[in-house]
Amino acid sequence: MSSELLYLKEDTYFEPLINHWYAWPYLLPPVTASRYIVNTHRRIMQSFVKNYKLHIIASKETVLTGGEFLNCTEDQLQDIQSLITELDENCGDLIELSDAVRLLDELLFNHTSGETIEYLYDNIPDPLKGCVELFLDMEHRPSYRLIEPLLYRSSYYKPSLQSLSFGLLSKVEERPFVLSTPRLPDDKHMQVAAEFNAPIVDEIFRAREIPLSAEKVDQLFKGYEQTGGLSYRDFFTTEKSTFFHEPVEEGVRLRYTGHAGFILETKEVCILVDPIIASRDADNAEAMIGHSELPASIDYILLTHTHMDHANIETLLQLRYKTKKVVVPKNNGGTLADPSLRLMLQQLNFDVLEVDDLDEISIPDGRIVSIPFLGEHGDLNIRSKTAWYIEVYGKKCFFGADSSNPDRNLYQRLGKIFTDLDVLAIGMECVGAPYTWAYGALHTKKVPKNIKNSRRLDGSDCEQALPMVKEFNAKQVCVYAIGLEPCFKYFNGLEHEEDSRQVQESNKFLAACKEIGVPAEIMFCKKTITLK
Repeated sequence: MSSELLYLKEDTYFEPLINHWYAWPYLLPPVTASRYIVNTHRRIMQSFVKNYKLHIIASKETVLTGGEFLNCTEDQLQDIQSLITELDENCGDLIELSDAVRLLDELLFNHTSGETIEYLYDNIPDPLKGCVELFLDMEHRPSYRLIEPLLYRSSYYKPSLQSLSFGLLSKVEERPFVLSTPRLPDDKHMQVAAEFNAPIVDEIFRAREIPLSAEKVDQLFKGYEQTGGLSYRDFFTTEKSTFFHEPVEEGVRLRYTGHAGFILETKEVCILVDPIIASRDADNAEAMIGHSELPASIDYILLTHTHMDHANIETLLQLRYKTKKVVVPKNNGGTLADPSLRLMLQQLNFDVLEVDDLDEISIPDGRIVSIPFLGEHGDLNIRSKTAWYIEVYGKKCFFGADSSNPDRNLYQRLGKIFTDLDVLAIGMECVGAPYTWAYGALHTKKVPKNIKNSRRLDGSDCEQALPMVKEFNAKQVCVYAIGLEPCFKYFNGLEHEEDSRQVQESNKFLAACKEIGVPAEIMFCKKTITLK
């Protein structure tokens, strides 16, 4: 008797977890992971245990979404204490590695003579011995670089801390915010004790397109510990999605996929830029592009930078089975704040190509070029960021992500090389958080308040973005949705109001583009952009 065939449900949402917390890029490299696990995760959980009532009150305030408050109940107090105990027991060596970073910083801070530092190798803290190179810059200031590939091959890289969480949009009012609260098993989710590279991962997500027999589904989950109130069978259905991918027969098709994502297709090639493909239910199925509308094969995924809303592990793992190559910007070579995206994704079994400024990749009837990216990283020396220029069939598109424009000379020079754009896409997140919101855990000394307030994760405003339109002689402008899409609130946190500066600057930018005769609009969830 033949088995029924099962598809993964359209409203299934997936969260990759590391040590019970939502996995974002800086939790993959061992040294940065150690700093965040100790200085963010453990610290926030200890704060909850010490003063859970404050966290409960704060978590109910929408304006505080994204802050360092656990969204847990009093009944979960013991669960959080158990996670702290588990962290101390299972991550003792990572705690020591985090402390070693602090001790190494102190060691180098105290070397002020400018003379040779070779004698300091003997004093490097044990967890980092053999994994760092010490050096002096041209002003005789000491620093170090991490030998990242060696650290991934050490005991400090722990795939055993990885697990998978699944939920259904039909079971929750909205997806909970992902960054400030560990994922505890509950009656609305299922957690599976499987690593990100486990064969089950690709098989589950391939089932959106190619159904599995009921016996195969049972076999897939056999042997994996599962917790939570949902069963794996709850995530499968005999009904195929009514949405499907429509092939491109001729020319170029450009579609906005939400947040900062685009998909560019011709008959010969498919390219995704910064994809975050959210799950959808009946309420938002028409408004959003879902996994079932993507092609069966993706030639290139282009990532602009390492922030989790652009290099999104949640989406990347769901696309891995159909992706040929991921293209990423080159990093600084072992600096703490700028770990290698290439190495991260190679650990997750992606075929990765790393590019430098203005490197070119040939594609059928066109090319991809990496474009220098300024700003949005709090003035940190982070090189892992690039905008993308795609030219195909004579159509030219620039995807600027969160690039800002503090030096207009850069775009004056670039505009002479990459001119007459058909589409310029840019974000207008002009009021970013203090840079310590993303990078604070990496510091080993307290950052003064005035520095926090000055150095922010700002993108462009109208004054910075408009010269880009002019220098590139753009025919059409797309502004990213800047947090206006409710379906992405689970990682955006706050929703911008109409009087927020981001919205005001976007509207000002639209008006300025109209004044110079360039059509411009704010994207929203799903849209096909006509290449004129």
